[in-house]
Amino acid sequence: MTKYALVGDVGGTNARLALCDMDSGEISHIHTYSSQQYSTLERVIRHYFEAQKVAVSEACIAIACPIIGDRVEMTNNPWTFSIKQMKANLGLAVLAVINDFTAVSMAVPVLSASDVEQFGGKEAQPDQPIAIFGAGTGLGVCHLLHLNKRWISLPGEGGHVDLAPNTELEGHIWSMLHAELGHVSAERVLSGPGLVNLYRGVVTADGRVPEELRPSQVTDLAVDGENDDCRRALSLFCEIMGRFGGNLALNMGTFGGVYIAGGLVSHFKAFLRASGFRAAFEDKGRFKNYLSAIPVYLITHEQPGLLGAGAYLRQSLGVEL
Repeated sequence: MTKYALVGDVGGTNARLALCDMDSGEISHIHTYSSQQYSTLERVIRHYFEAQKVAVSEACIAIACPIIGDRVEMTNNPWTFSIKQMKANLGLAVLAVINDFTAVSMAVPVLSASDVEQFGGKEAQPDQPIAIFGAGTGLGVCHLLHLNKRWISLPGEGGHVDLAPNTELEGHIWSMLHAELGHVSAERVLSGPGLVNLYRGVVTADGRVPEELRPSQVTDLAVDGENDDCRRALSLFCEIMGRFGGNLALNMGTFGGVYIAGGLVSHFKAFLRASGFRAAFEDKGRFKNYLSAIPVYLITHEQPGLLGAGAYLRQSLGVEL
């Protein structure tokens, strides 16, 4: 009889829950719930259990916020809970609560060739460090190491490092954001809201007034070629993302590859490939040749957070990935 565990990927807007086959790692019975319709995460999980009618004793939930200690307080969601208390309330033998990019990083070892697209570089070298980053509502960053037949995820808040402008236009955008926000992090341009900030910066640099656009509108207008300002903003986004990825690669010598996750980039894959992304990734002066060998992969799997939560749980229970 197949043994299942509960896996979850919880963000500021939605909570995705699924079942993980503990033998194969396969994810199934995926359901998405709006966080606005439930007062607590525990209520969402109970609703899911009632619908699935499957006995589950282990669970791993990925949350879009730092996980420090027993108390979890989500960044872009009013939900807060005690891990220990929720485990007891749900009658679980095991409840692991991890950062959302820890989950994405743990998906990497179990991705198939059809789950990624490569953007330059040579083949990934086995047992070498890996970097994972991705733009969505925010900018997530994580590193991954393989040691003694175990995968070790190194989560952090790398999306909040200082943004370093490289051109006069980027300097204008930095000044605009600094006047509005004070500290200007990479996330302020490498995210959905960041894409809008880049668009505003491109327009105001020419002394014009920007329109009120959503991130999806900037992307669509850029990809369709209908708006030159949006095209310039998205091109700049790709270049800055390339430089940021190259910085991650330099930090830990990630010859195991750099992986891009996050739903934002999946909407303009062809644009990214034709952009200055890879050239910016390698544009590190004397270390250009060093960077040229490191492959970059775009994760195309639809649910890497759920897949990685299952992988994390399976490894913690003794399965070799």
